[in-house]
This record gives sequence, structure tokens and C-alpha cells, in this order.
Amino acid sequence: MTTETRVLSGRYRVDEIIGRGGMATVYRGEDLTLGRQVAIKILDRDLADDNAFRTRFRLEAQAASRMANPAIVRVYDAGEDSESGVDGVTRPVPFIVMELVRGRLLKDIIAAGPVPVADAVRYVDGILEALEYSHRAGVVHRDIKPGNVMVTEAGQVKVMDFGIARAVSDSSSTVAETTQILGTAAYFSPEQAKGEPVDARADLYSTGVVLYELLTGRQPFRGESPVAVAYQHVSETPLAPSEVVETVPRALDTVVLRALAKDPFQRYQDAAGFREALDATIDGRTPSKRQVGALTSELYGPNPRAAAETARSLRQLSTDTTMKRTQAGPPVAWIWAGVALLAVLLISVLFWVVTIQPANEVPSSARIVPDVSGMTYERAVTELEAQDLVPSQITEPSVDVPEGAVIRTDPASGVSVSPGQGVLVVVSQGQDLSTVPTLEGLTRDAAAEALSAAGLRVGTIRTENDPGREAGMVLSADRDAGTEVPAGTVVNLVVATGNVTILDYRGYTVDAATRELQSEELGLTVETAEDPGCPATDPATVSQQSLAPGDVPVRSTITLTYCTGA
Repeated sequence: MTTETRVLSGRYRVDEIIGRGGMATVYRGEDLTLGRQVAIKILDRDLADDNAFRTRFRLEAQAASRMANPAIVRVYDAGEDSESGVDGVTRPVPFIVMELVRGRLLKDIIAAGPVPVADAVRYVDGILEALEYSHRAGVVHRDIKPGNVMVTEAGQVKVMDFGIARAVSDSSSTVAETTQILGTAAYFSPEQAKGEPVDARADLYSTGVVLYELLTGRQPFRGESPVAVAYQHVSETPLAPSEVVETVPRALDTVVLRALAKDPFQRYQDAAGFREALDATIDGRTPSKRQVGALTSELYGPNPRAAAETARSLRQLSTDTTMKRTQAGPPVAWIWAGVALLAVLLISVLFWVVTIQPANEVPSSARIVPDVSGMTYERAVTELEAQDLVPSQITEPSVDVPEGAVIRTDPASGVSVSPGQGVLVVVSQGQDLSTVPTLEGLTRDAAAEALSAAGLRVGTIRTENDPGREAGMVLSADRDAGTEVPAGTVVNLVVATGNVTILDYRGYTVDAATRELQSEELGLTVETAEDPGCPATDPATVSQQSLAPGDVPVRSTITLTYCTGA
């Protein structure tokens, strides 16, 4: 008995299954029109029955098909076929046709064992390359996770399913349904977990989760249910990767913690910035454990323990079975999400009220750096020492602050410091001056180098004839050599053309023409020649000249011919 080959839309032959996910089944196939191997993703029946989803899915797949980047699995086509079930009912079959990638899913690579740090960085760099391209095209993925990333046999990273996540989330009526379709909430951004609008920074958060899992072999947040995990994304502080696996470089701790910031504005603002930070860890300076702790406090609040207690309270709320709904209302997931957010707000306000201090009250163990800008250094010393601070002086040039006046301090004014702390006082040494070098007689290039070495700049260059200078030699400058001018001043030059301009000397007496050509203004060498073929004149006059009127090179030789015939 043979099985009939299935062909979608009369063009795409469906072969064996090569993958299965929470929302679709992927088959190996062939484009019979173009004769190429493809991957065909056929959507599950529960999604196919949703008219709104099919419309959104088609539009998003078409948007994804316009993206062509080596780090993105190409979408060749999207369409809809139909099939008849055993009950005789005809149902739609939405499908997309994609590039067939031979390799392994990133989730399988992670499941196989520890991933070397260099490979983890390379895989995430590939994901960010894809996101950098897609975000510029206005497409947000929304479902970055290892199950949507392929690594080819050649090691090339390719991201799949662009546009599909948005089609799902925009067409699903509840968080519970969306979670079921998209799979685990382990890679959700906090704004996705709270059901808020998302932008490209949600993809960067999910990429940070993937990087965390590659480095440690586990996700930053784990729980008994997707709702519990979502609560942790909203409220709990992740452990730094090096605290989970000691061999992880601490330089990567700062990258991961920044990517996992709860507030999108504290994360990397684009994929390019994330990639730069990731690349910098390869040869960059390793931060101290204290610096990593300070970053954690900045991104997740000064009291991570309080955040952890909040998360535990929220998980208890999510598993409380004593409350029952007695009338129709919103889905359960939305109710618990609202309760969770309300609890977070109440606890945060309580913590703020307990810990806040009056703005005008300074602890006895602290000192506020006074504002000494504009003062003399001596007066600044008096002001700082009155606050039990230890001043030290450095100088720097300033165009705006007079010489001897304080420009600023480090730490800056208004900052709270400990008694006895050193304060660097930056004092103006006035405008930085440069001495104009001797430029006359130098070549144009040599003059430019001399000005640059003196901290000055070349301005306009005007050319002028000079019988004593070769082409390109500097004749003069608009600043006298040896004078002091502000650094960065523009110096204009006059440069020799290497030519002089002569006239038409025919009809001049030979003596008059010779005097003019040999003068200081022209400086040419004159030779004379007799022409017996024309009648002589008295005095002798020039009948021909060897150089045509106009510009001629300096120090040229010109022959003047005069008549000597009968």
C-alpha cells in the first residue's frame, strides 16, 4: 500500500517530519517549481481555525520574507491550503516555506552539556547580528529562545520564526493562551510577562536569558509554573553567572546583568550596543566582584533580598487554591497578574517610606562636597578642609575659566563622601597657547606638519608668483613666526606657484626686453640670436622670442631673436 504524496498549493511537496514545536510541525520538502529543498512549517489545527490569526500570520510571514541576512532563516513563501478531515469538514492549512538549514538547534547543544565561553559568546553574537538587521527593518521577534536558533554544520548561527510570535500574541485573547502557544515563559521580558507593549529591547532581554543559559547551563529564573516564572522576571534579582559557575569571566557578568535589567531603559538600547559590549569582554578589563555587586544594586534595587521576598510572596499567591471565582470574569492569569502587580507596588511603597530620609538631612558619617568652582585654589582648599576633606590640585587648559580659578572637583560638588576622602581640584591654567613655527621657505607639506606639531591648523592657501621660489614653497603666513596664539588657531599661507608671467616682447628693443626679463620680478636668463633673413633696425628690436607670453617656470632661459640683414 502506498501513501499519496502531499503537495501544498500545487507546488510544495511535503516529505518527512524534521521537527515539532508547540505551535507547528516542520517537514522536509521540495519546491517543485524551483527544484530546491525547503523546510515547510504547517500550523497546528487549533491555530488554523482562528481567522484573525491566519490573517495576522500571513501578513507577518510576508514581512519576514523581505529580510535577507545570513543570520536569519529565510522565509520563501507563506500560503494557505485546505484539507478534509475524517468528519468530512474542510479545514484551512496555513503554512510557511523556509530555507532548509542543516545543523542543530541551540537548545540541543545546551542540553548536550557545558558550552565553552567562547562558543557561547559566538552564538549570542550571531543572534544579535540577526536582531540588529531585523530591528532596523522594523521587525521585533518576541520569542527569542534556544529552540528558535539553529547552528549550521559550518557553525553559522541562524534565527528562525521572525514575525510568527507577533502573529500569535496579537491574535491570542489571553496570557494563558499566548503562553501555551509560545511555550515556556523562561525567556519572557518583564514587559511581556506583564502584558505590556514590547519593542526591540524585549528581544535583547530574551537574548540575555539565552546568554545566561549558555554560560551556566540553566535559566536565570525557574519555577513550578509559567506564571511563577513570569513573576520572577518582573520582580526577582538574578544571580550573576559567575556565582553559578565560577569559571565564567566576571566581565560577562556585567553584560548579562545589563541585558536582564527589568527597566527597558536600563538595558542595551539596541543590538549593536549589546554586540559591542559582548565583544569588549574578550580583551576587556575584568570588573571586581564589588563592581558587579554595584551594578546589580543599580539595575535591580539596593535590597535584592526584599525583591526575593516579594517574588516568594507572589509565588504563594499564584498557588493559593483557597480563592474561587463565583462569577464570569477575566481569565485567571490576568487576575493573578493584577494581584501580583498590586502587591509589588504596595511592598515597594512601604520599603520606600521606611528607608527614605529627609532631603535636607545629611548623616553624621558623611560629607557633601561643596561647590568651589570659580574660586582660587587657596580658597577652595579652605572650603574643602572645613568639610574634613583632603584637596589635591591638578591643572588643565581652559578657554572659559580664567587662569588660577577652579574648573571643577572630582568627586563633583553635591556628592556625599566619607570624612577624610581626597578631592581632586582641577584648576585652570588659562588658555592653552602655541608658538607659531617658522614657515617661510618650507614646502607646503612640511609647513602643514610643522603647524600640526605646534597644535595649530592650516587655513586657506593662496598662490603667488615668486622668481626665487620653486613651486609649493611657502612665501609667507598671516601669523608671524615666534608669536604665541591660542592652540587650534588657523594659519593661512601664501605658496609659490613656481612660475613667472612674461609678456610679448616683439617690437621691444633687445636692451629693454633683456632688462625686464632679467629683473628681480622675473629673474630669467636671456640669450640673443641674429636673424640675417630680415633687415636690421637701429636700435635692434626683438623679432621673435623662444617662450610664449604667459606663465613660464622660474629661472627659465629665453632666447630673443633680432634682425641683422641688409
